[in-house]
Amino acid sequence: MNLRSTLLSAGAVASVLALAACGGDSSAAPAAGTAEDPIRIGVVSAGEEYWDTFAQAAADEGIEVEIVNFSDYQLPNQGLSDGDLDLNQFQHLQFLAGYNVARGDDLTPIGATAVYPLGLYSTAHGSVEQIPDGGQVAIPNDETNQARALLVLQDAGLITLRDGGNSFSTPADVIADESRVTVTPVDAAQTAIALADVDASIINNDFVGDAGLTEDDAIYTDDPDSAAAEPYINVWVARSADADDETLAQLVDLYHSPEIEDGVLEASGGTGVIKGNEAAELQSILGEIETNLAAK
Repeated sequence: MNLRSTLLSAGAVASVLALAACGGDSSAAPAAGTAEDPIRIGVVSAGEEYWDTFAQAAADEGIEVEIVNFSDYQLPNQGLSDGDLDLNQFQHLQFLAGYNVARGDDLTPIGATAVYPLGLYSTAHGSVEQIPDGGQVAIPNDETNQARALLVLQDAGLITLRDGGNSFSTPADVIADESRVTVTPVDAAQTAIALADVDASIINNDFVGDAGLTEDDAIYTDDPDSAAAEPYINVWVARSADADDETLAQLVDLYHSPEIEDGVLEASGGTGVIKGNEAAELQSILGEIETNLAAK
C-alpha cells in the first residue's frame, strides 16, 4: 500500500459495480488467466503506469489479468474473501492483520512488494544527536502510524518502549526515565505544521511537501530491513486456499522484473525500497502481528 506509512494513495475511483458483476464465492479457484476468465487483481493505484506495464508483461507470458481499482481500502480484501478477486496488492502486513482479526478471515500474503520508510524531520536541528534531552517530538496520532513512529524514535535512540515495543505500541508505552524526548501525538496532516513548535516531527511521506521539505531532508528514517519495519512490508495477498497456486506465484515473480520495479519506485517518488521476502516469512510475520492484535 503506498502504503507508504499507511497505504498507497488511491488512484481513480473503483468501479465497484463492475466487480460485483464478476460474482464468485470464497471457495472459487483462481481464474485460469485467459481472456475470457482473467485473473482479477484488486488495487488502489490503478492509475500508476506500472500497472499497464505489468498487465502487458503478464499477457506476454500468456496470463491475462484484470486490474480492478478501488477507493475504499476495505473493499479489495472483502472482494478477495468473497471470491470476486483472485489477488490483491495494496496493503502492508499490519493492515492485513487488522482485517483478518476483525473479520475472522485468513487472507494470506504470497509475496512482498516494497517498504516505504518513515522519516523524522526537524527545522531546528541537523541531526538526531542535536535534539536536546527533554525535547519534544510530534508523531501522527492514528493507530498504525503512531506505533510505527514510536518504533522509529526508539530505533533513533530517542525513546525506550516497554517490552521493546511492537506495532501496537502507544505513547503510554514510552518509559519516560529511559527516554531523551517526550512525544506529542497530533493529526498526521499536522505533523509538518508542528515543526515550527517542536524539536522534530515524524512526518508521513504524503505530508513532507507541506513543510517545504523532501524525503532527503529527513534526519532519520527507519531501516527497511529491520524487525521494526516488518509489519509495514507491502504484500501480494491471496485466499489461503490459493497460497501455493503456481500462476499467482508467477505473477508475483513478474512484479519483480526490472521494468516494473523501476515503475514502482518512480511512482513512490524514489522513497520505496523493494522487498523480496518469501511467502513463508511473510506469513510468519503476519501470524505474530495477529497474535499481538488478538491479545490487545
